[in-house]
Amino acid sequence: MIHDHARRRGGCVGDQPVVRTTAGPVRGTDDGRVRVFRGVRYAAPPTGERRWRAPVPPQPWTEPADATRFGPVAPQAANPVINLGPGAVQDEDCLFLNVWSASSVRPLDGRPVLVWVHGGAYLLGASSQPLYDASSFVAAGDVVVVTINYRVGALGFVDLTSLSPRADSNLAIRDVLLALQWVRENIAAFGGNPDQVTLAGESAGGGLVTTLLTVPAAAGLFARAVAQSSPATSVFGSDRAGLVAEAFLRRLDCAGAGAGADGDDRFAALQRQPIAQVLAASSHTYEEIPTTYPGILAYFPQVDGELVPEHPLDAFVAGRQHRVPLLIGTNKDEASLFARMAAPIMPVAPDTLRSMFGRIAQEQPELTLPTEPRVLAAYADVRRPGRGLAVARDIGFRMPTVWLAQAHAAVAPTYLYRFDWATPMLRLLRIGATHATELPYLWGNLGAGPKDPTFKLGGLRTGRVLSARMQQRWRAFVRGGAPDADGAESWPAYDTRSRSTMVIDHRDAVVGDLDAELRTAWGPTVLAFR
Repeated sequence: MIHDHARRRGGCVGDQPVVRTTAGPVRGTDDGRVRVFRGVRYAAPPTGERRWRAPVPPQPWTEPADATRFGPVAPQAANPVINLGPGAVQDEDCLFLNVWSASSVRPLDGRPVLVWVHGGAYLLGASSQPLYDASSFVAAGDVVVVTINYRVGALGFVDLTSLSPRADSNLAIRDVLLALQWVRENIAAFGGNPDQVTLAGESAGGGLVTTLLTVPAAAGLFARAVAQSSPATSVFGSDRAGLVAEAFLRRLDCAGAGAGADGDDRFAALQRQPIAQVLAASSHTYEEIPTTYPGILAYFPQVDGELVPEHPLDAFVAGRQHRVPLLIGTNKDEASLFARMAAPIMPVAPDTLRSMFGRIAQEQPELTLPTEPRVLAAYADVRRPGRGLAVARDIGFRMPTVWLAQAHAAVAPTYLYRFDWATPMLRLLRIGATHATELPYLWGNLGAGPKDPTFKLGGLRTGRVLSARMQQRWRAFVRGGAPDADGAESWPAYDTRSRSTMVIDHRDAVVGDLDAELRTAWGPTVLAFR
């Protein structure tokens, strides 16, 4: 019966395999090494009357749908840092995913599954980025990878529930939840195990992962989690969501169709606004909010009291998160990338940082904030121009990760890392192991090899070895074990006694209490806007 079921759910016509999903059959590609299904629809188009509303499953189809090309990406402004892929098309109808496996994997093989959520400041990015080509990661045949799109910017994060009860909050989180439900219902037909799913992401994707670890509706949809460079404390309440919505509506200038109308009529008018106007307002709001309110992102997961019932770090500290094994960490020089951005996504100037801490103290007088001399004592060996970057790195990424890791270690196996590797060129440019530099090594996509300017001064041979080792560690974790690699130091779980941390570099090394000075400087209290 298993073989009959496998024949019903999976077939092959030449190098174009066909798999039947719950919505209909899809036809992908197979080059003899890797089988890929690109642009598989997991939701109905979130357009027209479905704009700013929760996603719903797609209408079924009967003929094999083309899954040989990536689906459209979420509407977003062009960004020179993010390559969306050759021929990428932007469209509001963007809720597609991709399934990657080795050609040897067959339906019902039950391979562990990695579901990847891309980053991009909650404003940018897509699963079609060449960076996320999973061919190298799945070639060994021991895991299946799913990469997903979700709504970004205003379409995925602006909360318009104050206008109309038809609007929904946390749309991007709802997108990821629906994609996870699709995986549970369909991944067996692609050779995956729906009971052995690891939810993983980096940057904004990591923030969605750490938030979903505290979302009751996500229970049972994943058995493990990976959070890379998660802005775990950048989750805010309804008041701040309201400020963003006001700024967005002001930029959209909907006074014409919406002025004088009741909430539902105004919401309907917004649903009819041309996407170009929505996108322009989204980009302007993204730039405006962190300038006006240092330390606040324009787009973020929201504590809405419904889908996200409380601030994720509060849930972690109280032990109310999903008790699944977690691999989590940051990069050594996270903030150096943001210092080079035109939009002030992170506060790095000393005056801006002081303003941010002053407002946290004003808004939360019950908090005991560390004094400036105590914090700066941890950065005595950092040259003065770089102290702002180091402080921004730690308040934005490292300390939230440490606070979260020590809380989660009390309820489930937790593995903490810091990625330190940087090529000679990146060190020379004083960029170092900045935000997202671990991704090419994880996915095995080291640019154009020797032609990549990153490796102009060397480091490619070491990088390839590091990449293979890092992939092996991540795949071992996805398979259900510790993130270990052959011939490399074993990775012990983090606990509050040894505080073992894996430093990933040209050679990996376990360091006990790597963050001791930072923990002393910043203290045990979670510091963040709410």
